[in-house]
Amino acid sequence: MKLEAQQLAYGYPGRRIGSDVSFTLNAGEVLCLLGPNGSGKTTLFKTLLGLLPIQCGKVMLNDCELQQLERDEIARLVSYVPQAHGAFFPYSVRDVVLMGRTAHTGLFAAPSARDHDVALDAIRRMGIAYLAEAIYTQISGGERQLVLIARALAQEARMVVMDEPTANLDFGNQVRVLERIRALAADGIGVLLSTHDPDHAFLCADRVAMLRNGNLLACGTPDTVMTSAQLQHLYGVEVLVTEVALGQGRRRVCLPMGMQA
Repeated sequence: MKLEAQQLAYGYPGRRIGSDVSFTLNAGEVLCLLGPNGSGKTTLFKTLLGLLPIQCGKVMLNDCELQQLERDEIARLVSYVPQAHGAFFPYSVRDVVLMGRTAHTGLFAAPSARDHDVALDAIRRMGIAYLAEAIYTQISGGERQLVLIARALAQEARMVVMDEPTANLDFGNQVRVLERIRALAADGIGVLLSTHDPDHAFLCADRVAMLRNGNLLACGTPDTVMTSAQLQHLYGVEVLVTEVALGQGRRRVCLPMGMQA
């Protein structure tokens, strides 16, 4: 299973946001998309999901062109975790996750026993079984994010696109979400996510893509792509990439250079 962009141009009617974007996401891999505000990350994701028309190039899902697939077929192959989710109705966590099964059951069909089992299994995999009967509107932002990822898992898609899954979360919840993302990859699921924190890429990504003004600056492993010079070019600020001791090993981190003690 793979998701592939081939010389992709994308945007809105009468307005191009990005062009000549090419990359491949394989099953079991985490690809992290970095880029400043306004670089076109969310628009790119919507195009990859078929929510916006392709302006030029191709999006391939399992070697099939995206335009040739029906909406429900796409939903069974790729699931989506949006940047934010405003909840208005007091659904339980179990019911919110169960909504992910509509890709298989249809919008108005009653969920089967298997649908309920799949939803509960997704909740357990995200480590939030204790929240199953909780009201979604009454849980914390970090817990909601885990619920949305569980809902995406309930689609049983082998690819998941996550738009800033750690946005507005405290440090602990950011770490929990990143740990779950790595666990999904270990289960053979391909994850494409965006973030504003380069350190998140060092923590969870197998590969990193850098997007600025709709153009792909680089794509490769974190150690080769995330250099001080590349990050400075991406964000327009001086950056130091260095290593810190961590237990028996070492880890790369990203530090801003412009802030004085």
